Amino acid sequence: MKTVSAGGYRLAEGARWVAGRLVFVDILDGRLYEVVDGHTRLLADLDVPLGAVAPVEGSPGRWICAAGTGIALLDADGRLDWLARLEDDAPQPRRMNDGVCDPSGRFWAGSMAYDETPGAGSLYRTDADGSVTRVLDSITITNGPAFTADGRRMYVADSAAGWIHEFDIDPASGEILDRREFTVIDDANPDGMIVDLEGRLWNAVWGGSAVRCYAPDATLLREIEVPARQPTSVCLADGQLFVTTARDGLSDPAETEGAVVSLPVDAQAPPATAYRPA
Repeated sequence: MKTVSAGGYRLAEGARWVAGRLVFVDILDGRLYEVVDGHTRLLADLDVPLGAVAPVEGSPGRWICAAGTGIALLDADGRLDWLARLEDDAPQPRRMNDGVCDPSGRFWAGSMAYDETPGAGSLYRTDADGSVTRVLDSITITNGPAFTADGRRMYVADSAAGWIHEFDIDPASGEILDRREFTVIDDANPDGMIVDLEGRLWNAVWGGSAVRCYAPDATLLREIEVPARQPTSVCLADGQLFVTTARDGLSDPAETEGAVVSLPVDAQAPPATAYRPA
């Protein structure tokens, strides 16, 4: 396994393949990075946590992001244009966490309480007109979502509860049609995910030092050991499996904990879908 970015990141997450390069965030430090030709470059440094980003179609250098307590558009100069401050009035301090665009260009992102209050998190959908809708609640730590290439199936994890659920989605409207349990991880915590072109779900297992690959029927096909206790997200691109990791909360982090690593795999996923504003 190769080290892609040895930054000693507190909570590297949100690995995405955008315009031929790897993009990821360090959530708690509010930073956005890209990796090009083996070099890591800082793209944005915010004064709020940065959970995840997606490019904005037709606006190079602009991102939609799950940041602070809501959803915002992030300009190349680091300015945030808020679409919604979703968790400002929550009874306990909360922040946004993971997020991604579906194949139709809607941005989905989840929230959580800083103290991991059970059931305090939600999942939100941002539509093309910039409106934001809460689509799921009673989640403790929202991770994912991840979508199949046709946009008809979505996976969402509650890392604290150990479950991954699958949802049938109407690609035209983004409405959730059905919800089922996909799998439960008893020995660790499911974190960031991606679905490959064969419909297999790849999941970073926080506390499990591994990435697990599941068939569409939830059969465990493969488990890949990661040299870090807290893998946080995965990305499939350029013949590689990229894995972000975290050192936050570890009293004795190893050199690879808080790094971004990769290894060759025989799997491919579509690049990150851009947010498509109306």
